Amino acid sequence: MQPGGRPRNINPEELGPARGFSHATVAGDTVWLGGQIGSDETGKVVDHGDVVAQFARAIRNVGTALRAAGCAPEDTVKLTYYVTELKTYKQNLAAIGHAYREVFGRHYPATTLIEVRSLFDPAALVEIDAVAVRRQ
Repeated sequence: MQPGGRPRNINPEELGPARGFSHATVAGDTVWLGGQIGSDETGKVVDHGDVVAQFARAIRNVGTALRAAGCAPEDTVKLTYYVTELKTYKQNLAAIGHAYREVFGRHYPATTLIEVRSLFDPAALVEIDAVAVRRQ
């Protein structure tokens, strides 16, 4: 645990304002990432309607949050993807895979993909959360 046994929240400026949530929380050696969408540093969703562009931005945002919490993408043990259109996601797997490898390389942690009706930001097509373990 952190000094005093309390978790520590991390909110890097590059990910835009965290209102009512934290981008990452460090508890001991474990890092828990809040859902990252394809948003820019102001918090606005990029490329409305383009799942590939939004995925690419969201996975880069995951990498940014991990680094701010003292991890590398290779320290990730779990990823969860939430997508609003599974069919469209599957149709774009090659491009999505390319965007993934730009951040995570050939590291493939345990992963879950869930189709959802909608996300908190109605313009978001994908959201990614993660769990990582910090190295000592």
